[in-house]
Amino acid sequence: MAYFLQQLVNGITLGMMYGLIAIGYTMVYGIIGMINFAHGEIYMIGSFVAIIFFTLFSMMGVSSVALGILAVLLISMFFTSVYGWTLERIAYRPLRGAPRLAPLISAIGASIFLQNYVQLLQGARVRPMPPLIRGGITLYQEGDFVVQLSYVQIIIWVTTIVLMAIFATIIAKTSLGRAQRACEQDRVMAGLLGINVDRTISTTFVMGAALAAVAGTMATLYYGVVDFFIGFLAGIKAFTAAVLGGIGSLPGAMLGGLILGLVEAFWSGYFTTEYKDVAAFSILVLVLIFLPTGFLGKPEIEKV
Repeated sequence: MAYFLQQLVNGITLGMMYGLIAIGYTMVYGIIGMINFAHGEIYMIGSFVAIIFFTLFSMMGVSSVALGILAVLLISMFFTSVYGWTLERIAYRPLRGAPRLAPLISAIGASIFLQNYVQLLQGARVRPMPPLIRGGITLYQEGDFVVQLSYVQIIIWVTTIVLMAIFATIIAKTSLGRAQRACEQDRVMAGLLGINVDRTISTTFVMGAALAAVAGTMATLYYGVVDFFIGFLAGIKAFTAAVLGGIGSLPGAMLGGLILGLVEAFWSGYFTTEYKDVAAFSILVLVLIFLPTGFLGKPEIEKV
């Protein structure tokens, strides 16, 4: 029982990080109907920015861990937002009216470019970071086995829940959210009604990039290692989570992330770590066979 609870805690933590990245995929797809395959690299850049500034603050002797984490979060979100905005302007906007294959190739090219760009700047070696936060809360004990919720996991849970509430409020209650929903339904009509479609799409890329930066910062705190290739696998997993929950649905992206995280955690804990990716993608295949739109997705209605 204790081991099951520990894997449950680990799976929820992993799933929340996947969910934060998956929201970026689902927001972009919901508005312009395309997958931003460079989104995983934005997450990777956020992780590198985080580890650089965590190291810098440590060298400067910043004593407040909470203040340091908040500052790194804001800095990382700023940098990735700039990358997200630039990516949309250069790689996606010129191809918005092109056949769908063209922006797909552009997205893959942008992903490869960002990988090699970071590799040239930071090197191919793994960048480690000593743990900043130690300890946690004991939830349950069975014999010598202790189920612990670490302080880093608590930070990840709280941050994810708060951000989900903020973004849900923005989309449901603000003029930006109404503009995004209007663009999702019909970009041409939204433009005729006075909505700045280009600005709305750019803002959506910026919001998704900021969430990827949060996920990258949390992953840096949680794992303590970063390399230029982490964005590829994390991006594929987050895309899987978005499809699993229903591409285009924000709650679906988080649900898909949690399902994926739990599947990986329990498979790694009870079977073998080497095949956890096979288990995760097998779940995706089964869901798409029986629920082609995912758990919370809506059937796509073609306008004629």
